[in-house]
Amino acid sequence: MLQASASELGRPGRPDHLSNVDVVAERGAAAGTDTELVGRVGAGDRDALDELYRRHAPWLTARLSRRCGDPELVDTAIQDTFLAVWKQAARYQPHGEVGAWIWTIGIRRLIDQLRRRRPPTPVADASIFHAVLVEEIPLALGDTPVGDALRRLEPDLQAVLVAVGFCGLTNREAARLLAIPIGTVKSRLSRARRQLQELM
Repeated sequence: MLQASASELGRPGRPDHLSNVDVVAERGAAAGTDTELVGRVGAGDRDALDELYRRHAPWLTARLSRRCGDPELVDTAIQDTFLAVWKQAARYQPHGEVGAWIWTIGIRRLIDQLRRRRPPTPVADASIFHAVLVEEIPLALGDTPVGDALRRLEPDLQAVLVAVGFCGLTNREAARLLAIPIGTVKSRLSRARRQLQELM
């Protein structure tokens, strides 16, 4: 199995380079779809990882930069994201868009960077939560049993499950974000998980 380091993966494009349409069009059919590339990465294909990076690092950098003003933290989160893609690709299940899967990894890596900062930066940021809930989960889950079950939960239960389960916030961070007691977070999370299992 090939090994990759953050330094080997290079630096992402600048946030103002938002479109990857030209890159995708040029490489197009020769490189394959995103899903095919992930499959090749899972088999140890470093060129496929490089292509995924070229396609997705620019827009991911732009979106993470809108949620964190520190370019160094964003850059580290980007590098960590593609290291995670390298390690997790063999287990990837194509239930939705590859970009949504990469985004989910990226936002969690950014949250990890914010937690490690000294002094720590608060991670209970409504824009991060809103992006995952409204923009990314429908793309990532699509018409899957998990996606269907999640949409059938009560909004309060959805909110807690997304904050803790998808955004990776602690119970305390979720409580601050949602403006509810930490005990309420725990009880709603328990109910949400139980109902999700029943609905599936």
